[in-house]
Amino acid sequence: MENGNILSLSVLRGLLSDDLLKSFFELQERADDEFFCSYKGNFLNKLYLSGAENNFFEYICDAILYDENAFTKCCANGKAPSTFLVNAYLHDVKLIFDCALKAAAKFDKYFSIGKPSSMFDFAKGDEAMIAGLKKFYKKYGCGQFAKYTAFAYENGEFSPIKNPSAITLDALKGYIQEKAVIDANIVNFIKGLPYGNMLLYGDRGTGKSSTIHAMLNKYWKSGLRIVELNKENMLELPKIRQKIISNPLKFIIFIDDLSLDESDEKISGLKAALEGSVAGNTSNTMIVATSNRRHIIKENLSDRENSVHVSDSLQEQLSLSDRFGITVLFSSTDKAQYLELVKSIASDEGLATDDTFLALAERWALVKGGRSPRRARQFVDLAVSCKKRNIKIDF
Repeated sequence: MENGNILSLSVLRGLLSDDLLKSFFELQERADDEFFCSYKGNFLNKLYLSGAENNFFEYICDAILYDENAFTKCCANGKAPSTFLVNAYLHDVKLIFDCALKAAAKFDKYFSIGKPSSMFDFAKGDEAMIAGLKKFYKKYGCGQFAKYTAFAYENGEFSPIKNPSAITLDALKGYIQEKAVIDANIVNFIKGLPYGNMLLYGDRGTGKSSTIHAMLNKYWKSGLRIVELNKENMLELPKIRQKIISNPLKFIIFIDDLSLDESDEKISGLKAALEGSVAGNTSNTMIVATSNRRHIIKENLSDRENSVHVSDSLQEQLSLSDRFGITVLFSSTDKAQYLELVKSIASDEGLATDDTFLALAERWALVKGGRSPRRARQFVDLAVSCKKRNIKIDF
C-alpha cells in the first residue's frame, strides 16, 4: 500500500540521502528479502556509530526539523504553505514515525525509540503542530542555517562550522566604548534599521575578531549568523549575497585580517560590495572586516615617487576604508590598562593578584612582545594551569 511505502515520501524525500535514515528505510523495504539480516546489521551499525540507540526518535526529529524542503522554505520566507503542501508534509512525517514505531517493536532489544520532540507532538493536533513549525522556520530560517550559527564559504558552498568559538562579551575585558558601538550597529542590522558595514582595526591581540564571535553568541537567537570569508574569495561576494538574499536571517560576512596590495583586483569588488552601506541599507548581509591597519591597501615605496602620485595613492587607500560605514579602533593597551585586564581575568578565574603576580604578568608581556588582552588571557591561562598542578609560574 502506497501510504506505508517509504518510497512515497515527497516533501521529505531529501532524508533518503541521510546515511542512517537511508539504511533504516532500506531495512523497512527488505523485510522479506533473503539478505534482510545484512540490512539489519547495516542499520544497527550506523545507529550505534551515530549514538542514536538510546533515542532514535530524537535523531529522526532533528533530521526532519533541519531538512530543507518546499515546506520549510515556504515557512522561512514568511509565506503560507498551500493545503496540498501541508498535507503532503504531514503524510511524510507520520509515515516516518510509523515506520520507526514498527521497527522499535520488532528490534526493541537493540535500541530505544524514545519520544518525539515537542516540535512534533501530534497529541496537540496537526494544526497546532504546523503552526509551531511555521513560527520556528520564520524565526530561525531552514536547513543548515537553522541548525548552525557559523559558516565558512568555500568552493561556492556554505560549510557549517560545527564548533564555533563560545566566547562571550563578558569574557572580553576592556574596550567598553568600542564594543558598545559594534553592538548598537548589529542591533540596528537585526531590527532592519539603517546600519553600516564595519571595519575593526588595531594592534593584533586586542580582541577584534573575538568581539564579532561574541556578538554572534549574543544574538544568534535573534536570527544572526556569520559567514567567514577569506580574502582570496572576496570576488565571490555577489554570489554569496544572491544565495542568501531570500533568507529571513541576518548574515555577517566576516573577513578577518584584511590587507590588500594596490594592484589587487579584489579591491574593486570589495568597493562595489561596500557601496551605499550606511543610509537606508536594510538587506540581510553586513560586511565586517578586521585589519591591523587603518589603510587596508598597502603602500609601496614607488607610491612616493612624486607628490602628485603620493596624493593619488593616499586617496586610493582611503577610498576603500571610507566605504565602511563604521570604523572602530582597538588601540593597544598601556601598562596600567594591561594590568587591569590581568586583574579582571584573574578574578574571573578565582586567582589572587598580588604584586608578585602582577610583576610576572608584566614580564610575560615583555617577553612575548607586547601588552594586549590576548597576552593578558594567555598569562592567566598559564597561571591557572600552574595553580592546578601546584607548581610555580615559570616561563
